[in-house]
Amino acid sequence: MPKFLLSLIFVCATTFVWAQDSQQEKLEQRKAQILQEIKDNEKMLQSVRKKEKSAVNEYLIQANKIKLKEKLINTTAKQEKVLSNDMYINQVKVNKLKKELAVLKEDYAKMILKSYKSRSEQSRAMFILSSESFLQAYKRAQYLKQYTSFRKNQGLEIQSKSAELVDYNKKLDGQRQVKKKIIAENEKEKQGLEVEKKEQQKLVNALKKDKNKIAADIKSKQSESKRIDRQIDRLIREAIAEANRKAALEKAKENPGSTAKAPVSSSKIAMTPEDKVLAADFKANRGRLPWPVEKGFISLGYGDQPHPLHPSITVHNSGVEITTEDGASARAVFAGEVSKVIVLSPVNKAVVIQHGDFFTVYQNLSSVSVSQGDKVSIKQNIGKVRTSGDTGKTIIKFLILQNTTNADPENWLQNR
Repeated sequence: MPKFLLSLIFVCATTFVWAQDSQQEKLEQRKAQILQEIKDNEKMLQSVRKKEKSAVNEYLIQANKIKLKEKLINTTAKQEKVLSNDMYINQVKVNKLKKELAVLKEDYAKMILKSYKSRSEQSRAMFILSSESFLQAYKRAQYLKQYTSFRKNQGLEIQSKSAELVDYNKKLDGQRQVKKKIIAENEKEKQGLEVEKKEQQKLVNALKKDKNKIAADIKSKQSESKRIDRQIDRLIREAIAEANRKAALEKAKENPGSTAKAPVSSSKIAMTPEDKVLAADFKANRGRLPWPVEKGFISLGYGDQPHPLHPSITVHNSGVEITTEDGASARAVFAGEVSKVIVLSPVNKAVVIQHGDFFTVYQNLSSVSVSQGDKVSIKQNIGKVRTSGDTGKTIIKFLILQNTTNADPENWLQNR
């Protein structure tokens, strides 16, 4: 086989093994992240159970825990697959090394036997002295020297290949142990998942008894949510109109001779060059924005959807609801300027931050630590998330809008 082809095969095999190792490392990191999320989720679940105020909230947290367990099982299964592929490659290398070592040992044995038969110094001297010319004698001497060197190198190569074979066998033994551990972990998680699903079913059965009460509560909260959405929409439109009026005044100062007045828009903001840069940066970070709270999970997604407990009831959500831990701080997902601080009720406040023609809204805050006009940086704390006294829930509602058009925040936030 040509040398360049052997080199190509070696490079491809090395690259594949590196990719496998890199993938295994990423899966291990993802597994650790999921395990931490399950731990945080369990902490929230225990907190809710102690308060004993909301079986619905307990159900939602339990449902998220089940989802995380399923992710963990899938990640572990991927780990096992990657490890199996890596083990297969290592086994191929072991088989190849064994064959190469067998050939080397056979050649070396023949060489030793040949050397033994012509081992006397006299026979070597006669081999040189029987030369027909000085040049031939010189060449025969060089041959004997090269032959001795080659035999030595053959012995060293056998040692090297033997050591390499021992290393690969050790690696394979280690991988077999890791695989055994992964399979055991996966089986344990599957059993745990079954327990979680049984616990969830118990909750569902208990909640069915209060179906009418829960349905009435859902409808009441939907009405309240729509009222707040209308209020936030009105205030954002006012902020857009106010910004456009200021921009029109600045333009009038620059062109005092102009008398034509364009109508002030309340649905689309007239951006300054700085606003355009900020909006472009915000848009470029779609899918990479940090979460508005450090820990938590999405307990209600964006848009129209069946209620998780009562599929016959359709609920609308203008953003996402993120269940977090008691005492959690809300934080800005991107740099911008505080456009509005809204008091929705004595115990419910909201902050609107402008990022060019994008707005982020942080709703259900018990206290606010910023004021209108403040410049905020990414991940800056802007207030505390409210814990409901009735349900024990700690939920932040998070919205993203471009001008007055709502977007699905889940598409903008980092994957967890």
